[in-house]
Amino acid sequence: MAHPARIAILKTLAERNGCICGEIVEVLPLAQSTVSQHLKELKKIGVIQGEIEGPKSCYCINWEKLNLYFKSVEEFSEDLKNLEQCC
Repeated sequence: MAHPARIAILKTLAERNGCICGEIVEVLPLAQSTVSQHLKELKKIGVIQGEIEGPKSCYCINWEKLNLYFKSVEEFSEDLKNLEQCC
């Protein structure tokens, strides 16, 4: 999830409130195959959703899942702060 390409893809989708894969490739300095692989992984964990429209795929952020992910990271971070000790 924290890969810079995935963050860039999520930013692009958020800015456009939906996007077609080809547009992502035009905006980011990444190969089509690289973008497709990252989209596949983001879709697998549920933070984006997509539909195939003919030869193109349209993707958007699944805000409910993404917010759950952020909440989990925040809780994990708080748990780590509570365990913070110096050896």
